[in-house]
Amino acid sequence: MTARLLLPLLLVVVALALVPAVVTSNVALNFMVTVLLIALVGQGWNVLGGYGGQYSFGHSAFFGTGAYVTAILQVRYGVNAWLGFALGIATGALVGAAIGAVSFRSGLRGSYFALVTLAFAEVLRILASVTPITGAGVGTLIKLDLRPEALQFQSRVPFYWIILALVAISLIVARVIEASRFGAWLVAVRENESAARALGVNATLMKVSAMTISAAITAAAGCFYAQYFLFVDSGIAFGPWISVEALLAPIIGGIGTVFGPLLGALVVKMLGELAKLVAGDAPGLDLVIYGCVLILVVAFAPRGVGGVFHEFYNFVSRAWTPAPTPMRRRDG
Repeated sequence: MTARLLLPLLLVVVALALVPAVVTSNVALNFMVTVLLIALVGQGWNVLGGYGGQYSFGHSAFFGTGAYVTAILQVRYGVNAWLGFALGIATGALVGAAIGAVSFRSGLRGSYFALVTLAFAEVLRILASVTPITGAGVGTLIKLDLRPEALQFQSRVPFYWIILALVAISLIVARVIEASRFGAWLVAVRENESAARALGVNATLMKVSAMTISAAITAAAGCFYAQYFLFVDSGIAFGPWISVEALLAPIIGGIGTVFGPLLGALVVKMLGELAKLVAGDAPGLDLVIYGCVLILVVAFAPRGVGGVFHEFYNFVSRAWTPAPTPMRRRDG
């Protein structure tokens, strides 16, 4: 991969890394942490849905797996938080590979695959709500231990840098997928699976691999959530809220693009905060707004907000580019 491809990522990450130097409000930092958390989940969904064309309605299965594994390992077995974080990501990837193998080897695609992922997430939610090791309906509370070795800090700034580092890694993963042969095969499967198979592409392997990467990224978000809020229960971990925001971010920002989930996460959270300002804590208003925005994006901007910006940039570039001077004919 050339430096030219990585330069935009570096500029965005550096700009975001400077936010704590400018913003000192805990409320604003918490908002940015949440934006980056949703961007990370959205990038996980984007690997599978955006590049692979396999739309999942149950990414909370991977988010919850990561959150519960890291919390249970710390609370029940005294495992170091950093190690528990890594094991949570690995377990999420394994769950994704297992669900992908079962689904794709059975030939599921389209709405059938989406419903199966939703079913897996709901089964895991029910199991977590009744199993003693997860705390059943009470949930799991991580003990407060404000030490870096326990992955807990006095300030929100270290948490911000950690989630930013995870988002940066996910951006690099997306860029590598775009520039690699694996990414080309994955897009070929998305566009026409039958034609891709005829050309020798192992479509099942491509989709399972994409789901494994997707699950690992989403599980990393779940691990971070557990460490940041120090509490997880079945409704938080496997609830539909995270699956909804996981697909909203890339679709609104620009599906199948590197920066789409990040841009979409910013728009989604800004709309959520706007809903709170307009109607207070009215239940369900944020979902109504999300639904309206999603309809508008699908109807008028299928390439997302990022696509709108790109088209505007092209329009301005054409407007400011001088027309070529016509060649004057020279007579003999």
